Amino acid sequence: MDSVRAARLVATWFGCGRSPVAPGTVGTLGALPLHLALRALGPVPYAVAVAAITAAGTWAAQREAERLGEEDPQSVVVDEVAGVLLALLIARGTGLKGELLAVGLFRLFDIWKPGPIDHIQHLEPAGVGIMADDLLAGVLAGLVARVLAR
Repeated sequence: MDSVRAARLVATWFGCGRSPVAPGTVGTLGALPLHLALRALGPVPYAVAVAAITAAGTWAAQREAERLGEEDPQSVVVDEVAGVLLALLIARGTGLKGELLAVGLFRLFDIWKPGPIDHIQHLEPAGVGIMADDLLAGVLAGLVARVLAR
């Protein structure tokens, strides 16, 4: 597989980003099977997987942004995958209620982009900005879910 196809596959999270309706939400939902598998492995392998997805996602998002000539293409959803996985990792141990809250809050913060989440999305290069706002939204969602799920 060539690097263009590999970047597109990772950036769209295996096609989730090609959804004609709410690709960000579809990408978020597309991360949940991986969450279930990683959850069984423990927090350290989970964190390593999130870091690997973040690194690969930054590369893939950059390549897709350049290929499409867009700052933040809607079809790039690997940022949602990394962000929601991070939220779920932080909310670990809060039960189903906490995990559902983490996912819902992640989507809210990703769409609304309060405060620094809005500013950080403009980091350069584009791949960094694409990933950074969702990672920050994931941290915020995970922390708020931990507090509220108690």
